[in-house]
Amino acid sequence: MRRTSMLLTGVAGLAAASFALAQDQGDEIAKYRELLADGNPAELWEMRGEELWKAKAGPKQVSLEACDLGKGPGVVKGAYAELPRYFKDTGKVMDLEQRLMHCRMTLQGLSAEQASATPFGSTGKPSDIEPMVAYITAQSRGVKMNVSTRHPQEKRAYEIGKQLFFYRGGSHDFACATCHSADKMRIRMQDLPNLTAKKDAQSAYTSWPAYRVSQGEVRTMQHRLNDCFRQQRFPEPMYASEAITALTMFLAANANGGVYNGPALKR
Repeated sequence: MRRTSMLLTGVAGLAAASFALAQDQGDEIAKYRELLADGNPAELWEMRGEELWKAKAGPKQVSLEACDLGKGPGVVKGAYAELPRYFKDTGKVMDLEQRLMHCRMTLQGLSAEQASATPFGSTGKPSDIEPMVAYITAQSRGVKMNVSTRHPQEKRAYEIGKQLFFYRGGSHDFACATCHSADKMRIRMQDLPNLTAKKDAQSAYTSWPAYRVSQGEVRTMQHRLNDCFRQQRFPEPMYASEAITALTMFLAANANGGVYNGPALKR
C-alpha cells in the first residue's frame, strides 16, 4: 500500500513537473515572438507582394489592381477581414487564395495551372502567391473580422466546413476537432487552440498567414490547413479546393469580432 502511495506521489510529481516545463516553454516561445515582432521577415513578403499585385503580367499584360476581393475593384483595405464570402460573379463562396487565382485568370489571362503554380514556396523555388497573400492580408491589420454567413451559399459553406472540422478518418482516425475542440490541449509543448471557442478562434485565426521561422517562409491559411490534413494522414486537398474554402469559412466565422493581426510570426 505504501509502495502504491509512493508511486502515485511520484507520478503526480512528474505530471506537475511536466506541466511546469510546458508552461515555461510556452512562456519562452511568447518572449521569442515578442523579441522578433518588430523585425518580422513577413514584411519582405508583403513588399514583394505589393510589387506583384501592381505589376503587369500574364498574356494580357495587366496588373491585379482591378481585382475585386469583395469591397470593389482594387480595394484591399479590410478585404481579408470579410473573407471567405459569396461572390455574385462566380456564384460561389471563395476564400482569398481562390479569389486571387480567379483574378489572375480573368484579368491577366493565366490558365488555372499557371495561376496556381507553386502555391507554397521552398528553398530555391519561391512562390508568387504567398507574397501577394501577405500583402493583401496585411491591409486588414487592425480590422475586426466580419465574415458574413447571411447568404444561403455562405451558410452552406459554413456547415460543410463544420462537418469537415469534425469528420474523423485516415489511418489515425483523426479529425481537426481531435486537437482543436477542447481547452488546454498541448502537443510537443505547443498550446493547441480550441477553435470552437470564440476567444481561441479569434486569437488563432487572426494570426495567419504567418512567417514560419522553422521553414523560412510565409505560410498561408491554405498551407496551414493542408499541413493539418497531412499530419492527420488524410489525402492532401487540391490547392484552392472548395473543401478548404468551406473549412476556412467555418474557422473565419468563428473568429468574428477578433482583430486581425497578421501576417504574424510563428516558430
